[in-house]
Amino acid sequence: MSNWNFADLYEGIAARIPDHPCQIQGDRVITWGQFDARTNALAADMLAAGLTHQSKVAEYLYNCPEYLETYIASFKGGFVPANTNYRYGPEEVTYLFDNSDAEAVVFHAAFVPLVESIRGNLPKVKRWYCVADGTNAVPAWATDYESLVSKGIAESVRGPWGRSENDLMFLYTGGTTGMPKGVMWRQYDLFHVLGLGGNAVLGVPPAASIEEIIDRMQPGVYGNVLLSACPLMHGTGQFSSLLAMNMGGCVVTLPSRAFAVDELLGEIEHRKVQTLIIVGQAFAGPMLDNLTENPHRYDLSSLIMISSSGVMWSQENKQGLLQYIPQVILFDSFGSSEAVGMGGSVSAAGAATETAKFSLGPTCAVFTEDGRRVEPGSGERGLVAVGGNIPMGYYKDEAKSALTFRTFEGSRWSVPGDWAEILADGTLVLLGRGSVCINTGGEKVFPEEVEEVLKRHASVRDAVAVGIPDTRFGETICGVVEAEHDYVPTLSELNEHVKKSLAAYKAPRHIVVIDTIGRAPNGKVDYKRLKAYAMKELGIAT
Repeated sequence: MSNWNFADLYEGIAARIPDHPCQIQGDRVITWGQFDARTNALAADMLAAGLTHQSKVAEYLYNCPEYLETYIASFKGGFVPANTNYRYGPEEVTYLFDNSDAEAVVFHAAFVPLVESIRGNLPKVKRWYCVADGTNAVPAWATDYESLVSKGIAESVRGPWGRSENDLMFLYTGGTTGMPKGVMWRQYDLFHVLGLGGNAVLGVPPAASIEEIIDRMQPGVYGNVLLSACPLMHGTGQFSSLLAMNMGGCVVTLPSRAFAVDELLGEIEHRKVQTLIIVGQAFAGPMLDNLTENPHRYDLSSLIMISSSGVMWSQENKQGLLQYIPQVILFDSFGSSEAVGMGGSVSAAGAATETAKFSLGPTCAVFTEDGRRVEPGSGERGLVAVGGNIPMGYYKDEAKSALTFRTFEGSRWSVPGDWAEILADGTLVLLGRGSVCINTGGEKVFPEEVEEVLKRHASVRDAVAVGIPDTRFGETICGVVEAEHDYVPTLSELNEHVKKSLAAYKAPRHIVVIDTIGRAPNGKVDYKRLKAYAMKELGIAT
């Protein structure tokens, strides 16, 4: 019986195709053999630092080869990798490192000032690894990542406790109070939701064991070349990259940290990328604009599939892209950190699927709040649920786990909170979150955390954050503000005020002033009314 562990698989792939490219960024090409040696060196050092079975390792990195190296080194040693949103501010990063019980942190040198300011509050961290990036010098209190891993270790490195398919990976995502929650994925479950070494859209069947996947690797026959344009810190980029590597493929990341569509299209041409991973309109909109202006500039003939998850992707954009890249398959995935495979839609030339309509995933169903299954064509609305291989819950949070991971019909389901209805033909029509969560460019923002920071400003008596429709990002944040003493705060000062505490994407893009927020006696607010007020003040049609 196979032990579904990523480290075991990748060591087997590296032994079969050591000279094939595994990670590419700009001019850097890291082969599978080099990747294996580098991850062995990092795993050995973490063991030497005193990390033990299932110790946590936080990644605080932009997209780079070191991201997935750190993940696989963690798996080799029997540790638990945990992502960190690089847009977070000091309070959020401190919370995540502390909440995850991180004992090692791998971070880009660009974050040296922030890490320096918080590391005194994190006594659990035994080793800080700094990835040089031309910004700040590697500090004396950190280990130089490249100096360590470039030495390489040829022999397999593992802890005395061995490796298991029950070893965990954490995927931190936004929480209902605004603070991130660590979704606990077993490697066994991840392998299953990622196709067991196959890819249904590309027509590659799943394998029965890790050994079978390794046997498929043939020197000179290259696997899927995947470019993750979206951040590896999110599940969309992370899981897609692992899926490509499971097939002996290569993961390409863009050299720049700010999205530039010219660079993206140029890298697709240069590296003969086959699969592109994006997050809806934020990427697809500029791509279509560029192709419309420059229809013959790039050779995109290698591209087989563009996959998106995390935010709406419009039918109009899909149809536009297919005019310029007619051979490509557009895969629009509906899922979340807690529930992979809720549904998907596949578009090809001549048949672009409607926005927000998906085919129901094989382990997906819709239930009413009291646990009754919604029947197709009934017109009834319910909560989307995914069964089968799902996470174990949220790390150190039984209360929130109980709200999301629920039992229906005697089985355990992941219910992230998305509302939908099922048409008679089984099509899933997504309605949105039942909460007031704001989704901006694929990032989940909970109003409460923005409101609390806004209210700290001297000119603000009370505040509410609402989502305003935006053609590119889905929604942008608007602060509805009740001002102190007739003072009218400006967007600029409140935007900068929020950025001092929270990630920049959580700062408001609009501010409207209201005489009174109009809270009920229990302190609650009418978000629907305030959103309508904000849209009217901004001249946006409802």
